Amino acid sequence: MLGGPLFRKYGVYLDRVTVAQPPYEYESRLQEMFPGAFQNLRLMALDPYDLALTKLERNIERDRSDVRYLARVVPFDLEMLRDRYQHELRPYLGNPKREDLTLRLWIEAIEEERGV
Repeated sequence: MLGGPLFRKYGVYLDRVTVAQPPYEYESRLQEMFPGAFQNLRLMALDPYDLALTKLERNIERDRSDVRYLARVVPFDLEMLRDRYQHELRPYLGNPKREDLTLRLWIEAIEEERGV
């Protein structure tokens, strides 16, 4: 919190974003960034599949671009992406039919980019 104790003491400002819907069990897959770099701080990041799935509901151009990038550099196992969506995210979505379509379009775009 800006102006909170962490900021006042160390000049560190963290902003928790709670609008994204991560897949169930995402916490078990968090990956430490810069392990051992800090004495009293651990920075954790979502794994690439979980990160991509947090972008599913919003689905703006930046999100689609991020997912295409992740699919190239990881590279994504599309079956794993589908499976994690089906079992760990879809049951918790407000409009799963819309997100089914979004995921299908994302996968088609990735496959087209891969020449599949």
